[in-house]
Amino acid sequence: MAASAALSHSDAHRAAFPPPPLDAKPADRDAWIAAFRTVRDETERRAAPLSPEDQQIQSMEDASPTKWHRAHTTWFFEQFLLAEHLPGYRPYDERLHYLFNSYYVQAGPRQPRFLRGMITRPTAEETAGYRAHVDRAVTVLLREASDDALAKILPVLEIGLYHEQQHQELMHTDILHAFSQNPLDPVVDAAWAMPTPKATPGKAALEKGITRIGHDGTGFAFDNESPRHETLILGGAIDRGLVTNRDWLGFIEDGGYTRPELWLNDGWLCVQRDGWEAPGYWRREAEGWSIMTLAGRKPVDPDGPVSHVSYFEADAYARWAGRDLPTEAEWEVAARDGLIDDAFGLVWQWTRSAYGPYPGYRPVSGALGEYNGKFMSGQYVLRGSSVATSEGHARVGYRNFFYPHQRWQFTGLRLADAIA
Repeated sequence: MAASAALSHSDAHRAAFPPPPLDAKPADRDAWIAAFRTVRDETERRAAPLSPEDQQIQSMEDASPTKWHRAHTTWFFEQFLLAEHLPGYRPYDERLHYLFNSYYVQAGPRQPRFLRGMITRPTAEETAGYRAHVDRAVTVLLREASDDALAKILPVLEIGLYHEQQHQELMHTDILHAFSQNPLDPVVDAAWAMPTPKATPGKAALEKGITRIGHDGTGFAFDNESPRHETLILGGAIDRGLVTNRDWLGFIEDGGYTRPELWLNDGWLCVQRDGWEAPGYWRREAEGWSIMTLAGRKPVDPDGPVSHVSYFEADAYARWAGRDLPTEAEWEVAARDGLIDDAFGLVWQWTRSAYGPYPGYRPVSGALGEYNGKFMSGQYVLRGSSVATSEGHARVGYRNFFYPHQRWQFTGLRLADAIA
C-alpha cells in the first residue's frame, strides 16, 4: 500500500480557491494563475496517498478511477481553453481526447463510462506529465493573452476550476467506494475524521410568502442556478440540525428497512435487490455497527451526521418520523437567513425537489451547455456541501443532483414540517 499523505479534514481545506472578480480592470493575471495552481495542486494532493494500482481501479460504473479524474480535468482545460484560445497550441497526445472526454457529445466520441477502469495507459506517471504540459500552457496563455482575449478566456477558466473541484470531491468518494470492496479495509488517511456537528436542537420557523431564490449575480454560479426567480414558501418549520447516526439507529431498530409501507416502490425494490439494511458502508459487527471511512473502518459515531443514504432512504426515514424533507427553496431560504446549522461541510442534504430547470432557464451555447441542463431528468436536488467538498466551492444557491438510488456520496438529510 502507498504511504499515506495527511488528508485530514482541516488539512484538506487549507488551500482555498479565491478567484479574483471577472470584471477586475485590469484583470489580475497573477491572481488567476495562483488560483489555477491552487486548484491543480489540490487535485494532486488528494491523489498523492494512492498507489498507481489504487488510481487505476473503477469499482462501479458510477465511479471513475483517480487517474481518470486527474486526466479528465486536464482534458477539460486542453479542449475548452487551450485549443480554442492559445494559437499554435500542440496537444500533449491527440489520442487522449477519446479517452478522457466524459459526456460532451458535441466535443466528439469518448471511452464508454463503464470502461474507464480499462485505461491502463497512460500510466499514473504519464498522466502527471500530461497535467504538467497543460499547466505550463495555461500559465503561458494567462500571461500572454491580450486584454480582449483574456475577457473571453477567464469565464472558461473559472468554469474549469470549479469543474475540477467537483472532481476532487469525486476522487475521495470514488476511492472510498473502491476501498470499501477490499477486505483489508485500506486507509487513505489515518487522520481523517468527520467533523462534529453543532447539533443545535429544535426547529426554525419558515415564514409563508413569496421569496426569490437562485443566483443573484454576485460571484460565480453554474448555469443551473439561474435565473433568479420568485417562488412560494408555504410555511412550516425546518430542523436546525442534521439527522444523526443515533437517529438512524432508531429507524433501523424499528424495522425501517423491513417495512414496505415506508418506502416508495422503486426504493423498496432497491432494498430487496441490493439487501439494504443500513446506510452505505455500514456493517454489523459483534460489538455494534461500523462504517468504512477514508481513515479505514471505524465504529459508527452515534453523534455524527448520518451519511451515505440515498434519496429513497431519506424519504423513507422522513415518512417513518412523520416529517418531510424540505424543498430546495425552503433549504435555500433557511440557509440564506441563518436558520440552520451544519448547512455546509458535513453532508450534502437531500431535498424533495426533483432536479429540473428554473423558470426561464437556458443552457449556455456549445458543448459547455451539456454540463448541467441535459441531466434534468429523474434526479433529485441536494443542497449544502460535504466533508469532501473543496474549500471555496460551496455556496447557498448551489444545486447538486443525484439519482434517487445513489448513496456513495457523503449524502444525508435534515427534516422539515410542511403546513397542510
